[in-house]
Amino acid sequence: MIPGLNLQPELAKAFEDMGFLELTDIQKKTIPLIQQGRDVTGQSHTGSGKTAAFGFPILEKITHRQGLQALILVPTRELCEQVTTEMIKFAKHKRTNITSVYGGVSINPQIRDLRFADVVVATPGRMLDHLQRGTIHLDKIKILVLDKADKMFEMGFIDDVKKIISQTPRERQTL
Repeated sequence: MIPGLNLQPELAKAFEDMGFLELTDIQKKTIPLIQQGRDVTGQSHTGSGKTAAFGFPILEKITHRQGLQALILVPTRELCEQVTTEMIKFAKHKRTNITSVYGGVSINPQIRDLRFADVVVATPGRMLDHLQRGTIHLDKIKILVLDKADKMFEMGFIDDVKKIISQTPRERQTL
């Protein structure tokens, strides 16, 4: 058992399976706050465990097959794939459907997968495309993550992000 890590057993097992021996600073500071349902803003360097810091607590709050409950917005396709891969590893012992949504690939498999998604990792442009098509609904979102928000805004996505946020419930947790 990792000191200071208070996760559901199946998530704690995945944490340990991934070779994590102790919590990083960002994880120590944010995981308890996220578990309490607080909105959290965190900043830390690349490789510090930010995805795990928000990913594991999100997975604790998700109920499989209850609709889309968590949305993680990221600025690029590469980060979308990376975060999705990590989230799938985190959920390895827990039934959760995690789907990625980004441009530059066929939208049809995404439309199919979105029907069963509990968690979606998305780029703003493709997310707006799905919203306009009516292939995704954000009315059950419990947790919204703006991963690398500074980068999204630098890349000119601020209006897109605002439109997406406006489709989520007011009563939600924002990370």
